[in-house]
Amino acid sequence: MSKIKVLDLQFLDTKKAIGSFLIPSEEGLILIESGPESTYKHLQSAIENEGFNVEDVKHVLLTHIHFDHAGAAWKFAEFGAKIYVHPKGYSHMLDPEKLWNSAKMIYGDDMDRLWGKMQPIPENLLIQVDDNDIITIGEHQFKVIYTPGHAVHHNSYRLGDIIFTGDVGGVKIGNHPIVPPCPPPDINLELWKSSLDKLDAENAKVFYLTHFGRQENVLELTQELRIILDDWANWIKPYFDEGISAEEITPKFMAYTKSQFQKKGLSEEEIQIYEYANPSWMSVSGLLRYWKLKKEGRI
Repeated sequence: MSKIKVLDLQFLDTKKAIGSFLIPSEEGLILIESGPESTYKHLQSAIENEGFNVEDVKHVLLTHIHFDHAGAAWKFAEFGAKIYVHPKGYSHMLDPEKLWNSAKMIYGDDMDRLWGKMQPIPENLLIQVDDNDIITIGEHQFKVIYTPGHAVHHNSYRLGDIIFTGDVGGVKIGNHPIVPPCPPPDINLELWKSSLDKLDAENAKVFYLTHFGRQENVLELTQELRIILDDWANWIKPYFDEGISAEEITPKFMAYTKSQFQKKGLSEEEIQIYEYANPSWMSVSGLLRYWKLKKEGRI
């Protein structure tokens, strides 16, 4: 298997917050995750530092359509690259206006700084891939594993004994703790844990996390992720039951997650990287919505 290159996109000029993965093949370069368009120049430089050009990227596999994973995919489509996405994310890549407007309600005037632009991708370059599909690119075969829980349009991709987990595999910077990114609107703990069971059943040796990089001891990782998923959700639950607003909960939750990191010995700088990779304030809204839907019997 060709060596996988981990590309640091230097999101907000921070190392190891968002990554992409580059794999040479007989049919051109394969890129797992495009990152946001705001980091495209960093991605371009990283590809060139490996001795290639962005035009050499012929295939882009997206785990899901959130901006930090898929926002720059259209840039590669401009060069004719094929973009692979779950069917539930397909329409948003054809026309990202609804996705953009929804995110703008959260980020407001900060959209350009955080994410850059997002343009439609031509239909002839978008390929829908779903559970157990096999993507053959040159000498490589990727198995598609549908892994909802973080997002309803989330795929993971297995290559040999490696799985590219997107966000369903959590956020883990270096040897520090793993945490779950829980933004609205799709957080579903039951589905997420079921997806982790699917990943465990693959008996892979290595995960590549978009946030961030190569991780071994994958069964320990998924078990730790289950624990912290429950920890965060159960911390939010009493506030939900009391009808307390997200605005009031957010500073308390941010203090709670920060204290968890501090107890593990992380520095202020290391905690900030986690905040860039996985803003804790977003998990408040995501987990409140989870409990609301659960109470209404909709999940």
